[in-house]
Amino acid sequence: MSGLFLFEQALNGLQFGLMLFLLAAGLTLVFGIMDTINLAHGSLYMLGAYMTATLAQATGSFVVAVPLALVATAAIGMLLELAVLRRLYTRDHMSQVLATFALILIANDSVRMIWGPQPISLNPPAALAGPIDLFPGMSYSSYRLAIIVVGLAVAALLYLLVTRTRTGMLVRAGASNREMATAMGTNIKVLFTCVFGFGAALCALAGAMLGPILAVQVGMGEDILILAFVVIVIGGIGSIRGALVGSLLVGLVDTLGRTFLPMILRETFSPQVASNAGPALASILIYVLMAAVLFWKPQGLFPARG
Repeated sequence: MSGLFLFEQALNGLQFGLMLFLLAAGLTLVFGIMDTINLAHGSLYMLGAYMTATLAQATGSFVVAVPLALVATAAIGMLLELAVLRRLYTRDHMSQVLATFALILIANDSVRMIWGPQPISLNPPAALAGPIDLFPGMSYSSYRLAIIVVGLAVAALLYLLVTRTRTGMLVRAGASNREMATAMGTNIKVLFTCVFGFGAALCALAGAMLGPILAVQVGMGEDILILAFVVIVIGGIGSIRGALVGSLLVGLVDTLGRTFLPMILRETFSPQVASNAGPALASILIYVLMAAVLFWKPQGLFPARG
């Protein structure tokens, strides 16, 4: 029984890690290629969740709502890059932090005005509402399993896009040497806008998939944005492979820590102390992991080749 429970929690960690990867992949592309710190990345995740919930209510179909929300969020991201972020590329990182933090406040207030302050519901497809038997004695949420499948499929497609296509070659060239890429005829401005829109679509997909599990509410992007930054620091800034490995590590450490640390602490402390201290220590474990990785590999596990 304990082995099945451990396996179930490992699947939960894998599911959470793959959704973190969708955020971290877009964030590391923007950071690695544009050398721009975008704190508003989590706001695009929030917008994706809200748009999916709204479109699902309007169309009556979660499956129809998700691609529409991806397109809408990508368009918003590209407009944001054209109107605001393009003016920040030549500024220092402090200016970028302040400007994109202002965008967080604007996005939160805009969502509050449009959808109201209360969380809204987003239900998974009816076909994925129940559990599925993986093997005798082990059932698992079919929706969480679908999240794992979607996350793995996107990771594989993103890898092929970055490493096997001309577009991916241009992206890697822009990340490695912007001036040389421009000299070879690459339109860097268009490339940056497309990359930012693609990153926004990945954010929206994460918001759409996690919306039925987590609350769709104002400010939902801030906490997960911190984890996304931890992921790219662990994996290496600008590295898609690093973002995937870092996301899986953070997802597993966070999920397993929150599950098993309270159980371990109950062996020594009272249940109340264990239940209060366990989640806090689990959160600390993520940063201990980041510190350990940076101690041994200051550039991250798989730094992008410059």
